[in-house]
Amino acid sequence: MENLNSVMFVDRYPSIDLHGYDRETARVATEDFIRENKKLKNEVFTIVHGRGSGVVKQAVHETLRRSKVVKEYKTNYYNDGCTIVLIDLV
Repeated sequence: MENLNSVMFVDRYPSIDLHGYDRETARVATEDFIRENKKLKNEVFTIVHGRGSGVVKQAVHETLRRSKVVKEYKTNYYNDGCTIVLIDLV
């Protein structure tokens, strides 16, 4: 997969739900989820962070931005409480 523009049906990809998490717990859970999906060779996955005040979303996006294996990520067009992630499996 080249980029996330071809992703249409996000329900078929692995996901983690971070509703109710605080900033630090969301960061750690995101790092662990990236690592697990790399081991399982899942190139695309979703992170459900919810809308709320945006604290968890900000923590997730900051973690994704700093990760060396994340190629691309974007907020789902149809649901802004969910982020779609593309990682490098090499």
